[in-house]
Amino acid sequence: MMNTKLERTALAQLKTPAKPKAASLWHRVIRNWQLYVLLLPLLLHFAIFQYAPMYGLQIAFKNFRAIDGIWGSPWVGFDHFERFFRSYQFWNTLQNTLLINLYDLVFAFPIAILFALMLNQVARLRFKKWVQTITYAPHFISTVVLVGMLYIFLNPRTGMINNWIDLFGGERINFFGEAAWFKPMYVISEIWQTTGWSAIIYLAALTSVDPQLHEAAIMDGASKLQRVRHIDVPTIMPVIMIMLILKMGHFASLGFSKVLLMQNSLNIDSSEVIQTYVYKTGLVGAQYSYSAAIGLFDNLINFTLLLTMNQLAKKLKQQSLF
Repeated sequence: MMNTKLERTALAQLKTPAKPKAASLWHRVIRNWQLYVLLLPLLLHFAIFQYAPMYGLQIAFKNFRAIDGIWGSPWVGFDHFERFFRSYQFWNTLQNTLLINLYDLVFAFPIAILFALMLNQVARLRFKKWVQTITYAPHFISTVVLVGMLYIFLNPRTGMINNWIDLFGGERINFFGEAAWFKPMYVISEIWQTTGWSAIIYLAALTSVDPQLHEAAIMDGASKLQRVRHIDVPTIMPVIMIMLILKMGHFASLGFSKVLLMQNSLNIDSSEVIQTYVYKTGLVGAQYSYSAAIGLFDNLINFTLLLTMNQLAKKLKQQSLF
């Protein structure tokens, strides 16, 4: 008798037509329409300002002429890419771009993590807030003002830094006039401006650490350094990996305005990066197709590094983007 009922139930389920997936999806959209309305502005932003402009990427493979328009301009294939690879500026701009980003990754990225770990150990809440406010305040200084401050502080005759060098018996340095000083100036100023702000996300992640873990470690005789190493760092490691992957996603890109403002004819050999070269050839030189090809090449480097770093994180059993 029981088997007969089960057979009838199974036959009834087989005869009942399954609901189409499209209909089920549409019902979920109707049921949660408020959430989709909130999501709509973001989708429109990406559609209009991120994806729609990709239509113009085809000029990188054309000899673009404004009178003919994008569709009417003749195709030239990879000629612009070959021209860039053969130019005397290729290796110089690529090397400067990658080296500045490498220095920033080696020095600026870990400093923000170390600062967050140290600040998290501060017991006095008022002092902690005071330090945090002072350190992330430079983030709100505009790039133009920041570079102006650098010119004032590093002036070879009246600058504060050179006055100190002269006071201790050293020779004054023309920081903006020597190409070798451009990369250290850029990275050090970047550390000063971004460390406090970058540390906020790590401090937020540290709030999720269970206090009982620290209490148990103290009972076992662990020092502060041991607790930071074995409790705090593993807790924020997923956040560190996500931030590292995102940073690798724009590794071949730099703050264009800051580099351009710090750049001059004396340090051009060390300061010419891909972004400034695109600006000079594209907007100033009106070589739109050539500059579009260089920009596309830059984005391909970033995309490749992003995928590589994400796969490496997966292999190391760490947090990944996808």
